[in-house]
Amino acid sequence: MNRLVFLFALVLLPCWVLAQTYPRKDFDLQILIDEILAVQDEDLNYEELYENLAQLLSNPADLNLITAEQLRALYILNESQIQAFINYRAEAGRILSVYELQAVPGFNKDIFQRLTNFVTVVDQTIRFNRSLLQRVISEKNNYLVLRYDRTIEDKKGYRESASPASRYVGSPDRLYARFRTSRPGDFSFGFTAEKDAGERFVWAPNKKQYGADFLSIHAQVLNKGKIKNLILGDFQAQFAQGLVLGSAFGIGKNAEAVTTIRRANIGFLPYTSLYEAGYFRGGAVSYSLTKRLVIHGMFSSRWRDGNAVQDSTFETGSVSSLTYTGLHRTSNEIEKQNTLQEQNIAGVINYKYKSLDAGVIFHQTIFNVPIIRTPTPYNQYYFQGSQNTNASLFLNYAYKNFSFFSEVAKTIGEGMGIATGIIGSLTSSLDVALHFRKYDRDFQTFYSNALAESSTPQNESGMYWGWKYQFNKKYSFSGYLDLFKFPWLRFRSYSPSQGSEWLFRFNYKPSKGVYLFAQAREESKARNLSTDTNLYQTGVGIKRSYWINVDYVITPQLSFKTRAQFSSFKFGGNTTQGMMILQDVTWSYHKFSVSGRYALFDTDDYDNRLYIYERDVWLAFSFPAYSGVGVRNYVLVQYTVSKKIDLWFRWAHVRYTDRETIGSGSETINGNTRNDLKLQARIRI
Repeated sequence: MNRLVFLFALVLLPCWVLAQTYPRKDFDLQILIDEILAVQDEDLNYEELYENLAQLLSNPADLNLITAEQLRALYILNESQIQAFINYRAEAGRILSVYELQAVPGFNKDIFQRLTNFVTVVDQTIRFNRSLLQRVISEKNNYLVLRYDRTIEDKKGYRESASPASRYVGSPDRLYARFRTSRPGDFSFGFTAEKDAGERFVWAPNKKQYGADFLSIHAQVLNKGKIKNLILGDFQAQFAQGLVLGSAFGIGKNAEAVTTIRRANIGFLPYTSLYEAGYFRGGAVSYSLTKRLVIHGMFSSRWRDGNAVQDSTFETGSVSSLTYTGLHRTSNEIEKQNTLQEQNIAGVINYKYKSLDAGVIFHQTIFNVPIIRTPTPYNQYYFQGSQNTNASLFLNYAYKNFSFFSEVAKTIGEGMGIATGIIGSLTSSLDVALHFRKYDRDFQTFYSNALAESSTPQNESGMYWGWKYQFNKKYSFSGYLDLFKFPWLRFRSYSPSQGSEWLFRFNYKPSKGVYLFAQAREESKARNLSTDTNLYQTGVGIKRSYWINVDYVITPQLSFKTRAQFSSFKFGGNTTQGMMILQDVTWSYHKFSVSGRYALFDTDDYDNRLYIYERDVWLAFSFPAYSGVGVRNYVLVQYTVSKKIDLWFRWAHVRYTDRETIGSGSETINGNTRNDLKLQARIRI
């Protein structure tokens, strides 16, 4: 019956269907940025981490093959909508077009428009009419991306006056190349190569470098009889709640307070990102023993960067820690390059029956030299040695509009980690989430993206409540409350402590072209407080932030975004503040698209730094930290030369009024301005 209604509606050609074009256009991450990305507080490279999300979403899924777990990984649908789609497909049979999503109960116009960015319908009969080689050669879903960017100003590391240890060995140009061809549910092949600014192209087998500093290759085939997934080369793994095997990107607490709390059990994925520390290199396979039982296995061997121990009191050949920057620009950084070999072996037994998804995970990491850490008060329970083994049990179950999820993991010989919760739709308007976590101080894992207040799931327990309520098509609100404890010392917090975090967001969409939201967030967490006696004591730091944002469309070609962000940080009897006001404009005309920003910012210190997404070239992220006092602008131009060629140009400029130099160390720029240029071409072969 639903399909008949859909076909009848399609004959009538409603105007909002005509507004959609097929084949699918490039997705615009701006529609998801303000909702699903975690609040940025840690001093991390968010551009590389979030670029991994863009890579995952850039490969559309076939609506006839997509699973409930894969739908959850998109963070667009709630549990009732996921079940509605699964039931619709089971009843109606093969889906003929993405437009058929309009017939799924509970799918409104907004859901349809967002979901079609990430799904497609593929004619799988081609698999039986052509060989794999023929399908790869004839596949139209392929592209070659070439990118160049650099900072115009001269940095200290490139000057002759720089010391030999801090001088950059390569040019200031950053070069990037990426090729991928894929068919959803069938195959994927590709490579990624990058040279960071300051690095060099060099053939150095002793450092395991062959040309570009970072080179990644993968080959994947899917659904070949009993073999459901086979990947050779670079890949990532996402199983259960990510306690033992989690991908390189884990979304944390954010305004999408319900759907992003649960990790999706989606298995092995090709790795195509630039984050040089969050992937495996080797082979992975998923084999279906029966319709309900699937065995997953992987082996990885690759070299990692580490800080070699120079102190004679420690074991010769050991390292004190791993490094994660992926930068090899100076002699000091090059010394850390590929200093130890890491091997990973993992196996997963996964049983699925209707709404039940359960399994066992085993994962072992082995280093060819031991990690022996320099002792500090807080790192006594960090991993040390050359071998780490984890095992876990997981159980997920969906019932009507609710989804229960859990994983219990143990580091063999050490502590345990638990992550469990439930999300669901209490009514058609109210979605809720409850999440409990407990990670022992000696729970040790290297590849995890489980929900945590810290950057790794260790030395922490917490309870999270999230909700999202839709009053009507115009009004909605969402929020969460998270209470957490740290039983042992932490970096910059040398005593057991506890804290809290809450967020509230109000959304208002009075018309198709206007969207307004206001958001408030507070985090309370302990931090070291130095005293006159130079002993560490702790005090409570309270960070508050407020957002007011409005997006408005003037015409189909012209749109604006206006935002104000404010922050304050109270610690040790002092309160500092920060603010930013920005105006964005986007204009498109035929083959041209132009986006720009003018932003004013004023922060008292780095604790009040403000992160906000900037539009960038396709498959790239820009998430700079606005800190200090100044003005930031950027312009992004896209020109479609033909159906096969697209060009991008991006210029970003920042001018500070509170300093005479920018950056520190080898990154120092003399002067108060910085200009960055970026060029990109995409060629469809």
